[in-house]
Amino acid sequence: MDQDDLVLMPITTFQRRISGSTNVSAIYVSAADGASTDVVKTLIEEKLRSRRRIEAGKEDDFNVRDMQEIVQAVTSATGTLTALLGAIAAVSLLVGGIGIMNIMLVSVTERTREIGIRIAIGALGREVMLQFLVESVALSLLGGMIGVAMGIAGAYGASRGLDLPFVVSPPTIALAFAVSAGIGVVFGYLPARKAARLEPIEALRHE
Repeated sequence: MDQDDLVLMPITTFQRRISGSTNVSAIYVSAADGASTDVVKTLIEEKLRSRRRIEAGKEDDFNVRDMQEIVQAVTSATGTLTALLGAIAAVSLLVGGIGIMNIMLVSVTERTREIGIRIAIGALGREVMLQFLVESVALSLLGGMIGVAMGIAGAYGASRGLDLPFVVSPPTIALAFAVSAGIGVVFGYLPARKAARLEPIEALRHE
C-alpha cells in the first residue's frame, strides 16, 4: 500500500457515504511497547469470539494476523529466493571457470614453443606459472567488469521502470571483482602448472 494514496475519514462517514453498511472489514491494533504480540493476539481472538457469539469448538469466522508472522513469511521467502539465486550464481561461476580453464589450456598448447624458449634461456617454472596465472586472472577480471557493467545497467533500468531508488554498493562491486579474481586463480592453476612443467627440449620440438 502506498501511504501517499491513503485517505483518512471518520468511519461513520465512510459507512454512510461509501459502503452503505456498518460492516467493518479490518481493524488495525497497535500493541504497547514491550507487550507480547502473541498475548495481544490471543486477547483479541477471545474478545471477537465473545462479541460474535462463537461457541466453543467452532471455527472462527475472522482472521487475526500478527505482523511477526508476516515478517517471518517474508524472511522465509527472501531466504529461499536468495538460496536459489546463489545456486544459479554458483553454476554460472563453475561454467565460466571451466571456460577460462579450457581457453588457458588451448593457449598453453598453442604457445608451447614460446614456453620452451623461455625456459631454455633461463626462465624459472614459477615465473612461467605466474605468467599464465596473471593472464587467467586478467581474463576473469575482464569478464567480471562486463558482468558488473551489465548488472548496474540492468538495475538502473529496473529502478527506473519500477520507480525505485537506484543505489550502487561499492563493497558489493569489490566483492564481485574479488570473486572473479579468485575464479581466475583457481581455474587457471592447472593450465599454468602444465606450462611450468613442460620440458624445454620437448617444447622446442613441438610444432
